Amino acid sequence: MEILEAKNIHKSYAEHKALEDVSISIPKQSVFGLLGPNGAGKTTLIRIINQIIEADQGDILIKGEKLNPNHIRLIGYLPEERGLYKKMKVGEQLIYLGELRGLSHRDAIEKSKAWVVKLDIKEWWNKKIEDLSKGMAQKIQFISTVMHEPEIIILDEPFSGFDPVNANLIKDEILELRDNGSTIIFSTHRMESVEQMCDHIALINKSQKILDGTKKEIKESYKANTFVVEHNNELNGTLSGGYELLENSKLDENYYQSVIKINDGTGPNELIRNLIQKVEVHSFVERIPSINDIFIAKVEGKSHE
Repeated sequence: MEILEAKNIHKSYAEHKALEDVSISIPKQSVFGLLGPNGAGKTTLIRIINQIIEADQGDILIKGEKLNPNHIRLIGYLPEERGLYKKMKVGEQLIYLGELRGLSHRDAIEKSKAWVVKLDIKEWWNKKIEDLSKGMAQKIQFISTVMHEPEIIILDEPFSGFDPVNANLIKDEILELRDNGSTIIFSTHRMESVEQMCDHIALINKSQKILDGTKKEIKESYKANTFVVEHNNELNGTLSGGYELLENSKLDENYYQSVIKINDGTGPNELIRNLIQKVEVHSFVERIPSINDIFIAKVEGKSHE
């Protein structure tokens, strides 16, 4: 079931087309990666969903209804451009932002205190925002985004400013929010985060959607029938049966790694049978392209064949 759909969205600024006929469907309780190079149109789409700007054409549907002001309560939005009141104390800031998002004063206190304990920053409750590090302030803004338990959470570069330990902490919190029922839409340039977290992805480039689907399906479609084999003894000469030896490197004394492509209709079992007549196979793994490899190939217009 889709919780959010964008249908044929167009948006222009003067002569610049920010989005051109972009459609995406975001399944409920998933992590959806909205990817693309700088200036592709991702932030424009996010702002349209958040009713900061309006589309020139097309519709946004949330839970089957056309986007309307009542949907604001269902969304938590962490923009790339951070914004906190520097002179306010952490606790005051969180309570204020919680109330803005519809929580009662009592609930805002309760939920913000629970989150600062959860993220191990309760000692900063009475500190001013201006005294916080960038990463600490980012934690406060993350809490303010999710504390009202929105059904849709939109995160634009959520790991900016975090060291690896805190980035991993926030990653775990995002996945827990998904498991508890929220749908996460997140935009990032950190492809390792996409690999670890996303169920579905869409890639926007030059205002148009150029790739869309589950992460598994997309990676499967970009496989090139290539296998990495570790073995003893060097592979000399060509392999029979329609195989191409792409790489052959020595790892250690009498120990090698080869990259082999299957060029005809045969499968990996036939390749293994061919190999064991020549070498002793220690490892045999299919080479699956990373999301980063696919991102670069699509943006640069390269074929994956």
